[in-house]
Amino acid sequence: MKFNRREFLRTTALGTAGLALSPSFSHLLAAPAGAAGTSGAGGFPHRFIFIRKSNGNLSEQFGLPSFSSEERKKHVEKQAFDVDLEKHELPEWLSCLERHKERMTILHGISMCVSGGGHYSYSGCLGAYKAGRDILSNIKWATVDFELAKLFPSPFGHVEMSLAVPHGREFRSGIVSGYSAPGAQQRNYCYADPMTAYNELFKSVTDQNAVETDNSLLDYLRDEESARLKQLDGDERLKIDNQVRGLEAIRERNGKVAALGDTIKRHLPRLAPIHENGGVDATLLEKQEAFTDVIVAALASGLTNVVKYTIDDLGTDIATLPENEAKTSIHAIGHAADDGALAMRAAMQAHHMRQIETMVTRLEAIREGDGTMFDNTTIIYLPETGAGHHSPDTEAPMVVMSGRNSRVDLAGRYIRLPFHGTEGHKTLSNWYTTLLNAYGNPMKHYGDLDLTMQRNRFEQTGAIRRFMV
Repeated sequence: MKFNRREFLRTTALGTAGLALSPSFSHLLAAPAGAAGTSGAGGFPHRFIFIRKSNGNLSEQFGLPSFSSEERKKHVEKQAFDVDLEKHELPEWLSCLERHKERMTILHGISMCVSGGGHYSYSGCLGAYKAGRDILSNIKWATVDFELAKLFPSPFGHVEMSLAVPHGREFRSGIVSGYSAPGAQQRNYCYADPMTAYNELFKSVTDQNAVETDNSLLDYLRDEESARLKQLDGDERLKIDNQVRGLEAIRERNGKVAALGDTIKRHLPRLAPIHENGGVDATLLEKQEAFTDVIVAALASGLTNVVKYTIDDLGTDIATLPENEAKTSIHAIGHAADDGALAMRAAMQAHHMRQIETMVTRLEAIREGDGTMFDNTTIIYLPETGAGHHSPDTEAPMVVMSGRNSRVDLAGRYIRLPFHGTEGHKTLSNWYTTLLNAYGNPMKHYGDLDLTMQRNRFEQTGAIRRFMV
């Protein structure tokens, strides 16, 4: 995707409007963080990784094989209950996280009707609204990952990465349109391959000449736009003033990144040559592993505290997965219900869990205060469309990994909340309100209201109180 001066400044979270971009300037698409924010435990920021996957999460896959007959009955009938994971065996596809069960939650019963089912939810599954067919005017507000990024500012603010290939139309690399949203009617941009993410995030230590060139361009554009201010008044002056402020903010961001040089060098990942030029020949697992390396390094370096990662969508090519002997597709797996399709679904999810296990293990190895970096991290693995390929969106099973300093009390448990449309049910909006309230945003309710809950006249606003510390 090419960007011209007007398009760049129109679409960034800053609302600025200009800057001709070549590949060497593409990292400037990341919106600089705001100045205000909260601190986590010990003065350290809390970090969030949202891992979004396609095809839904089947309810039956999230049942525990060691359930008692009574627990199994409740699980099948979608009755509310919870159990201690330490006393139970995990499903095989989750088994790589066995040693992390103390920090794991299998969260069942959250509905996604507010964002909808179907093939795609676009920005809806992180915004708790229906985004339709990825129409810009349907983006109602900032997605929850951007809201959390405001609470824990960092040089890049928010980083989005994606292995999605919408509708399977083309191989994607470089910087492309993303699924998160910095604000109403604003589309985010994301890194579509690991090497682009590496080059742009770590440019301050890997390509200092390019950074100097970027800064010179920013200074030039700022001076040019500032000169225009003297000739303007009214709305036009306000627009150009916003552009100047945006350029200054990006320049300030670059300075903050440069100040992290030694830390970045310490955590700089090594990416294999196969990822050069977009990684056309890299397998899906190689891409997933490389993105994991970049995500951990970006968090450890302090470049960002919030990452959104689309680990697959219906168009992502899975032909290189070793289990995929039939060379089927994610879309075909979603439509099928035979044993082969279910086995492939579980295999894909097992690969996802291995990446989460790697993230947890590496963050646990980094000291932070009296503990580790994972103590101040939450990883949320969620489906974009609910409990199946074409929904149902009445439930959306998730896996949550939360560190010891989490402000949300749910670790170490299998939790099934009351089912959709019944008293006590909790929606995606309630879940995101919980995260925001717990970490410093006191808003009464985030996201849309559920129509079924409204018709049944059940309370549905606010945070999930049982999860609040």
